[in-house]
Amino acid sequence: MTKIEISVDLKSRVPEMVLGCIECDVQIEPSGEELLNRMKETENRIKEDLPLNKISQKSAIQASRKAYKACGKDPARYRLSAEALTRRVVRGLGLYHINNIVDLVNQISLETGISIGGYDAEKIEGDIQMGIGENNEPYQAIGRGELNIEFLPVFRDEESAFGSPTSDSERTSVTDATRRFLMVIIGFSGREETEKAMELAAELLTRYGKAENLERWIVQ
Repeated sequence: MTKIEISVDLKSRVPEMVLGCIECDVQIEPSGEELLNRMKETENRIKEDLPLNKISQKSAIQASRKAYKACGKDPARYRLSAEALTRRVVRGLGLYHINNIVDLVNQISLETGISIGGYDAEKIEGDIQMGIGENNEPYQAIGRGELNIEFLPVFRDEESAFGSPTSDSERTSVTDATRRFLMVIIGFSGREETEKAMELAAELLTRYGKAENLERWIVQ
């Protein structure tokens, strides 16, 4: 089980936040028809029920935007991944399909409105701390290149920053070679919503990721 903590600085700015952590062995493969159908059903429901101008009012997204402001980052310019996914769906653009693990992470974010980090656990060096990004701190985001993480909530291991609620990094990304997977549900809205998301995550990882040796814990 990977050791994870929240920095004193971040916790003082966002005292209600918790991290819902799940680590497990997985099998990477293309998403099957059942998962893809579930994703499409969720996309259709969101498009029908959630106008674009109401996305930021979802409780988990609203709490996340408030946390960004408390850290000094503009959530409209550096959108949280859950909000960006939801906006993409509402605009009718659909989602990319990568593999079963990345896809189920996106599915959980869509269903809950919570931004989620998904990492190859074997690429993480030592313990993890979630803190606040610093000026000129290097960070290569997946599909985005260099990302300015100053004032962003970020995960760091003993090597460098590797994850944020806006975009995870290339260094610890999930690939076809991933065998041990770490998911962090970033609960800016508190413990209750985070625990519900963890239940959903454990179900989907077992069902669609063939998860084994699953461990889960809360960091607060």
